[in-house]
Amino acid sequence: MTPQQIIDYCLAKKGAYIDYPFGPDVVVIKVGKTSERSGRIFAQIFKLKDIDTVTLNCDIMTGQFYRDLLPNIVVRGYHCPAVQQPYFNTFPLTDDVPDELIIEMIEHSYKTVLNKLPKYVQKSLKS
Repeated sequence: MTPQQIIDYCLAKKGAYIDYPFGPDVVVIKVGKTSERSGRIFAQIFKLKDIDTVTLNCDIMTGQFYRDLLPNIVVRGYHCPAVQQPYFNTFPLTDDVPDELIIEMIEHSYKTVLNKLPKYVQKSLKS
């Protein structure tokens, strides 16, 4: 998948929107914005050493599953503080990661973040 295909796929999710909290070079997709609060990040698309790269949110066990499935390709959250790394996976957009797996990881990321939002926000996004 290309970065634009990933952005488009993520933005098709209910409540998803683009933000640039880390500057113009990192496209951040969030979900759950309300009038009182900013949303939560579920995808980040950026270049790392001139390679298009994605970071997605995950739970610890699922994150480890994908890291074991594609060792040295899917890695703990590259740019995250050590305590948060198990909750994020980073991988390059190369032929090493099949599109189906990328979609699967995006779906997991969206659901993981959605479940961390306040119940009233979850309800509005799940209906």
